[in-house]
Amino acid sequence: MDLRFDDLPARDRYRLLTALVTPRPIALVTTRSRSGIDNAAPISFFQVLAEEPPIVALSFNLRSDGTLKDTPRAIAETGEFVVNLVDEALVAAMTVCAAEFPPGESEIPAAGLTLLPCTGVAPRRIAEAPASLGCRTHTVIDLSPERRIVLGQVVSLQANPDLFTPDGRHLRDGAFLPVGRLYGDLYARTGDRFAVPRVTVEEARGQEPGR
Repeated sequence: MDLRFDDLPARDRYRLLTALVTPRPIALVTTRSRSGIDNAAPISFFQVLAEEPPIVALSFNLRSDGTLKDTPRAIAETGEFVVNLVDEALVAAMTVCAAEFPPGESEIPAAGLTLLPCTGVAPRRIAEAPASLGCRTHTVIDLSPERRIVLGQVVSLQANPDLFTPDGRHLRDGAFLPVGRLYGDLYARTGDRFAVPRVTVEEARGQEPGR
């Protein structure tokens, strides 16, 4: 297989990239519009990019009818949003939030989710999420009429205290079980884990340290 992406329609590029770049973390993003409507939308084009400043990236396409989705519209209006991390227990509600509800209708009641205040930003966080990141817009990049990237600066973290060790620096082993997006309707669990210690240059070269 040897493909030139310039020769492919956008839909085929999407299918190839999402099939190969996996698993992808899922952000269940909550926003509050200027008129006060709460919205929740799962985003699998999502990643953390930096720690200084602390930046996460979200990538949005258009609704099936070609209009802007509620989440990027609310972010454009208010400059704030909350990234709620999705674990196994949140998958069913996340799937409800993925449905194309009419513009202006909140997904929250149908998904059976509970909203709580989020430190530092007006949009509320999802109580059922294991952890939530309050964010303010840092940069908006319109790559094309169909694709918008929002870089958000993290201003707060609220999480289930059972996720962390008593000093708050490390996750408890097995306490956080996020799911990853694969392609189509497929997702991946992350409970099957293994450790790979880093090696020194000498070890990488096949030499014993000190020789």
